[in-house]
Parts: sequence; C-alpha cells; structure tokens
Amino acid sequence: MKVKFCQSCGMQMTAAEQFGSNADGTPNEEYCSYCYQDGAFTEDCTMDGMIDHCLEFLDEFNKDMERPYTKEEARSEMKKFFPMLKRWKG
Repeated sequence: MKVKFCQSCGMQMTAAEQFGSNADGTPNEEYCSYCYQDGAFTEDCTMDGMIDHCLEFLDEFNKDMERPYTKEEARSEMKKFFPMLKRWKG
C-alpha cells in the first residue's frame, strides 16, 4: 500500500482505522480520522492553529526519532510542509 499522509495535519496513515470518513460512512483516504469525520473537518482552524495543535504531540513523534526535533525545529518544518497539503494550499 502506498503511504498516505493526512492532507490536513500531515500524519502518516498506515491502517484503515486511521482514515477519516465521508458523510456516507465510506473511508476518506485524504484525511485522517482525527481531522475528518462524517464528511466534515473536526476542527475549524487555520494552518497555524493546526501546527500548534500538532506540536502538542511532539514528544510522541520524537520517541521513534534518532535525533528528536526541538519545538522550534518542528514548527519550522511544519511551516514548510503544511502549505503543500490539500487543506492549506492557497
């Protein structure tokens, strides 16, 4: 299976239960279950708001990293990556 990333938060989605759901209950393969349920986004936020939210999970993300990110490094990387995601494209 091709690796998919949530087009809202950038989370890697590798299992069916991680995919969001459309209004008709079918899986949505563009967005994760945290960002998108029943055909709508779970949070009305800006890109910067999403970055702040994702930074709350930095410790969990870093636990598998050989070289953990600092909060500032992670924010900088997300500010480069998020504009490429479907939800945040101009």
